[in-house]
Amino acid sequence: MLGFLDRRHTVAPQSYNRWLIPPAALAVHLCIGQAYATSVYKNSLIDHFDASQTAIGVVFSIAIVMLGLSAAVFGTWVEKVGPRMAMFTAACCWAAGFLVGSAGIATSQLWLLYLGYGVIGGVGLGIGYISPVSTLIKWFPDRPGLATGMAIMGFGGGAMVASPASRQLLSYYDGSYDAADPASLADGHALSLLFVTLGIAYFAIMMIGVANIRVPAPGWKPAGFDPSMVKQKSLVTTDNVSAANAIRTPQFWLLWTVLFCNVTAGIGILEQASPMIQDFFRDGDTSSVSVAAAGGFVGVLSLFNMAGRFVWSSTSDLIGRKPIYMVYLGVGIVLYVLLALSGSTSTAIFVLLAAMIISFYGGGFATVPAYLRDLFGVFQVGAIHGRLLTAWSAAGVAGPLIINRFLDSAGGAGTLDADSYRPALFTMVGVLAVGFVANLLVRPVAAKFHEDMSQHTEQKEADEAASEESQAGTEAGSGTVRLVLAWSVVSLLLLYGVYETVTTALKLFS
Repeated sequence: MLGFLDRRHTVAPQSYNRWLIPPAALAVHLCIGQAYATSVYKNSLIDHFDASQTAIGVVFSIAIVMLGLSAAVFGTWVEKVGPRMAMFTAACCWAAGFLVGSAGIATSQLWLLYLGYGVIGGVGLGIGYISPVSTLIKWFPDRPGLATGMAIMGFGGGAMVASPASRQLLSYYDGSYDAADPASLADGHALSLLFVTLGIAYFAIMMIGVANIRVPAPGWKPAGFDPSMVKQKSLVTTDNVSAANAIRTPQFWLLWTVLFCNVTAGIGILEQASPMIQDFFRDGDTSSVSVAAAGGFVGVLSLFNMAGRFVWSSTSDLIGRKPIYMVYLGVGIVLYVLLALSGSTSTAIFVLLAAMIISFYGGGFATVPAYLRDLFGVFQVGAIHGRLLTAWSAAGVAGPLIINRFLDSAGGAGTLDADSYRPALFTMVGVLAVGFVANLLVRPVAAKFHEDMSQHTEQKEADEAASEESQAGTEAGSGTVRLVLAWSVVSLLLLYGVYETVTTALKLFS
């Protein structure tokens, strides 16, 4: 087993089909994207543990903080051991997190839920997030934005799969379960079984990614791709910067600021989405938007979050990474102003503005690995990406904190209206403006930070030998059957998620 996971067994022969790599990445990201679906059973956990909103919300916060920290700490290790070992480790941590969390639910020990889903699962989140992304960039030097968009699209789509699946599983395990009434669960038995089921299912799906992932052989390039053309694009380098040197550059911290600002603005809406649309159309104690319709709004945001990751990141291959972030942040400023001033005039206008904002939120996540590749090269882009994700951890705290502080001062749940949200929305305009300026200041990395790649020949020689060995062996696994099966699994999961989400979203307009 250890031999199978070893890096030398993941170096692909020259003939390996690179289109096996996207479904391998999607298999991992569709699973860890479940992190965005924790709200499905949050109220049930509150009722089961007799805990506060904050006490249960901490579980998600711990997981996101551990995502950023583990991605930063283990980024260099991921580059060293290769994506297969990293993805296998992520699968083990992610599955173990659910199983330990299940034990915590079964025994009513909240600290076990913190340890399981929060800490152990959070480590799986971080390693699983970065390990396939850097590999995709190496397989798609001609279209890095499209490649990272395909993978990180899965993280946005993971919630679309997990949300309906979790509700259906809870209903199956406890016939009295009513999604609108968390107290309808007879006890924690159904929740505990849900965590066990998700842990086992996710481990199995992630193993598809582990089996198919490969790193390209040294010197490999797509047919018709001319690396010399890369230099003709603004900000794109053919040199390389190590992870240790990258954090010494102003470009890294400018991009850290850009990601922090973009995520802070988007996550504030995501965290408050359902009550926000009801409050914007509230007249006294009643809202013209029902609870079911608000759930449909969350579904619409999920679709735009996922689609934005693919569409905008792919667009960045055509117009460049710096210009696309000018769109995310500059147009985002306009959209936030319009949302604050005219969002309450029409449900359709509110939904359209919020959906576009969230599409930029998702696009920012998917484009940043390609931006890093442009500036720092492919040498340790996964490790650099891991360090940059600490911006996500910080934004995951800052975004909801900004929104909630303003809302608490305005009177709290049940008393809010559109006016209550305007100070928070205009604050987000300021946050996006800071990110816009930071993006404008990005310049090519100075030559003094470039790595002398002649000192890193040992790994290259080992990879060349491994590629020749793999080419001489049997590679039937890279054939058409394997390709079809891999894409079928991830496509069916995505189609299920889209169908369930669209069905729910239609309630918004019914």
